[in-house]
Amino acid sequence: MNLFLDAWHYLTDGANWGGPTGIETRIGQHLWYSLLAIGLSAVIALPIGLLVGHSHRGAAAIVGFANAMRALPTLGVLTFVVLLMGLGLFPPILALVTVGIPPLLAGTYAGIANVDPGVVDASRAMGMKERQVLFRVELPNALPVLLTGLRAATLQVVATATIAAYVNLGGLGRYIFDGIGLYKYDRVLVGAILVAALALALDAFLAFAVWLSAPGAGRLRRTPPPVAQAAQPIG
Repeated sequence: MNLFLDAWHYLTDGANWGGPTGIETRIGQHLWYSLLAIGLSAVIALPIGLLVGHSHRGAAAIVGFANAMRALPTLGVLTFVVLLMGLGLFPPILALVTVGIPPLLAGTYAGIANVDPGVVDASRAMGMKERQVLFRVELPNALPVLLTGLRAATLQVVATATIAAYVNLGGLGRYIFDGIGLYKYDRVLVGAILVAALALALDAFLAFAVWLSAPGAGRLRRTPPPVAQAAQPIG
């Protein structure tokens, strides 16, 4: 019980929030690492998923590639890259990319590949080119599934971004690694609570985005301006 009380006191002490090593700074660093990893993962995964989902070619290779990346141990990848390139920002970002790519790739491919074939055929019959079919028909219909993949990738990356502290960077992992090293397990609990709270907040935001993007719901449409009433004839 003292462990939880000590963690609560640390979190509610305003002096622990400001400064270069305060909670606000650590949250900002954690978000920055996560954003870099998710952005790089999207640059790699989205074009591949769109291409394979649209062409329906190479699906087996995509599944095998995603499963292989899921099997990679993140800390092992981080250690290997550090041994090759030394300390810095690149090793943890590369390790986090191996976590972010599989759900993004799977979500993009599944969303595009499972669009109603009748809708796709109808768009081609109207004379649309393949690029138009992809971006104007398939992508809007696949958006909820794609965002679900982004949601899963974000949760996994944010939860795993604590490894940045393993190579002497910042982020919320500092509380966990420093707490273990100093035998201050209330700090470990503080780090775990903050990571969980951040992940839940981002998950709620992305869940709302998925809800908004549902095709046919009209939730992303702007409310049309009220139609002016016709002038009454002078009689």
